[in-house]
Amino acid sequence: MMPEPPMRAVLREIYGRTDDDLGFPSGDFTGPSGDELAERLVIARRVDQQTISLFREEVISVRHADRRFGSAARLERLRGQITEVEGLLRHTILRRDRAPLAGVLVEASTLAGWNSLDIGALDRAWTHYERAKYAAMESGSTSLLAHATAEQAYVLIDAGHVDDALALFAESRSIGEQAPELLRAWLAAAQGEGHAIAGHRDDALRAFDEADTLLPNEVVHPELPFVFLGGSHLDRWRGNALVHLGAPEAIDHLERVAEQARSTSFVRAGAAVYVDLALAYSAAGDREAARAYAQQARRIISQVGSVRLRRRLERLVLPGGSHPT
Repeated sequence: MMPEPPMRAVLREIYGRTDDDLGFPSGDFTGPSGDELAERLVIARRVDQQTISLFREEVISVRHADRRFGSAARLERLRGQITEVEGLLRHTILRRDRAPLAGVLVEASTLAGWNSLDIGALDRAWTHYERAKYAAMESGSTSLLAHATAEQAYVLIDAGHVDDALALFAESRSIGEQAPELLRAWLAAAQGEGHAIAGHRDDALRAFDEADTLLPNEVVHPELPFVFLGGSHLDRWRGNALVHLGAPEAIDHLERVAEQARSTSFVRAGAAVYVDLALAYSAAGDREAARAYAQQARRIISQVGSVRLRRRLERLVLPGGSHPT
């Protein structure tokens, strides 16, 4: 059954497609009618500080669920939030109202980008980060723009474009030069990971030393609810870089981190530590330790559905030439 013209307009907007793409007859109007526009403008006028807070709380709720249970189940909820916020932003008139709404759109889009990356959907991740960067510019926040830019670099890494990722990490640090120390520490560590993946030992360790120096005593910032560097997070990140670099000290470093990871709510991060330990022990020739950590990692990965971690674990070859079972 063919939808009526008003519903076709809604479907075009939701899916970002033309009439031809959706199989609708040509000659239909391509945008909202005057009545539709008036209605959307009225709805957008309801956006106030309380509305912004409610949207932000929804994103924070998804973020907490994501770190406990994984990405796949979160994406549909995020897509609904993004569609709603983006629609309101499109019809919100004044910058004073648009800027905070755009900030919420950045947070929802970067989280959707990271979740898409985690399940291996690189095209979708890239699209989410592109939206996040445009929204960050609308918000006027260089911190949000720097963060979205750095996270997008991970899409390039997973797509095999490490040199391009390094250029994007460098750009993100340049954008965030005046950002709070907490974010600058995060950006330095992200760049350090990129250098480690590229095999640039000195640059990687230097970047992590900068992150340690920049990290403030207070690791919770009201403007940066998406940055987690408290507890063992930065140590875990450095340990991951040491594994990429093939550094023998990675094992002792990560064993200390693993003790703290067992009591954290960041379940996927804990699985990442076990993957790193499996790879580090394998490189050191300890077959049994590598197998034990691989089994722990695989169990959690199956629970949270992280394609990204699973693919990394699949690259593990135990001493003697076999894959762990």
